Amino acid sequence: MIRVKANAKINWSLHVTGRRPDGYHQLDMLMQSISLCDTLAFELSDSDMLFIDGHPVPWNDKNLVCRAASLLREHCPSAAHVRIDLTKNIPVQAGLGGGSADAAATLTVLNSLWNLGIDRKRLMQLGLKLGADVPFCLTGGLCRVRGIGETVEPLSNAPSPDLLLAMPDMGCDTAQVFRAFDETEEYGQPLDPRAIDDLQAGRWESFFGETRNDLTAPSMRLNPGIETALRELSRVGARFSRMSGSGACCFGLFTDQRIPRPTALSTINTYRVACRPLGVEWVSQTSDYQRSMS
Repeated sequence: MIRVKANAKINWSLHVTGRRPDGYHQLDMLMQSISLCDTLAFELSDSDMLFIDGHPVPWNDKNLVCRAASLLREHCPSAAHVRIDLTKNIPVQAGLGGGSADAAATLTVLNSLWNLGIDRKRLMQLGLKLGADVPFCLTGGLCRVRGIGETVEPLSNAPSPDLLLAMPDMGCDTAQVFRAFDETEEYGQPLDPRAIDDLQAGRWESFFGETRNDLTAPSMRLNPGIETALRELSRVGARFSRMSGSGACCFGLFTDQRIPRPTALSTINTYRVACRPLGVEWVSQTSDYQRSMS
C-alpha cells in the first residue's frame, strides 16, 4: 500500500489579466501550499475502486481522482486495477485546490506504481487537462502561476506565517464566479514583480497593498457569506485577510500576535481551522510515499 498527503493551497494573490479566444481566462497568481491536506492510499485490486471517507463511490469522470487514473491508463491500458481510499479534510468549492491536489497525488503515485516513466513536464501537461491548479499541485511550495495554469515558476524563501481559515456555509462554483466576473469586472494589470520580494520578505502591508484577488467581488455577489468570513477574521485580530482562489474560503494572516483558537470565529460554523504555508522542501517530505505491507 502507498499512502500520500495531498496539500491544499492558498492564493496570496489572483490577478485576472485577460481572456483567450477559447474562453479561458488569463491569470497571474501567487500560490502556496498549506499544511491542510487530504490523504490517499493506493493498493492493487481486482477492479478499480474509489472509497471516500470509508464509503464506496462510483468510479466515473465526476471525480478528479478517477479522471486522473483514467487519463494515465490511456498510456498503459493493461495497467493493474487499483483501489484508492481518499480521506477528505479539504472542503470542496473552497478555492483551496482540494480536488486538484487529489488529482496531482493520483498522477504522481500511479505514474510510479504502473512504472510509466512519464517525466514531470509531461505529467504537468496531463494535469492541466484535469484542472488549472493541478500543475501547481504537482510542484508545490511557493510559485508564481500564469496563463491558464500551465506556467508554474517555483519561488524560494516561502513565507510561513500563522493562518486561520474560515469558510461560510455555502461554497462557490468556479465557473459561475468567472461568469459573474465577465458580467461586471474589467481585466487588471499583471503582478508587479516587486510584490514577490515583499511576500518573501514578509513586508505584508506593501504586499497586500499592491496585490489583489480579482474574483472577490463577483464571488461576494454570489455568496455574501464571504464578506462575513473576512469580517470575522479581522474581528479576531487577523492583520490581513483575503479570499483564496474563486472562494469561498478566506484566510487571515497573523504575524505579531498569537493566533486565536478557530472557535473564536463565532459566526463561522461550517469550517474554521488553523494552518501554515509550506515551502516546497516540506511538501516534498510530507508527500513521500509511505509504504506498508497489506
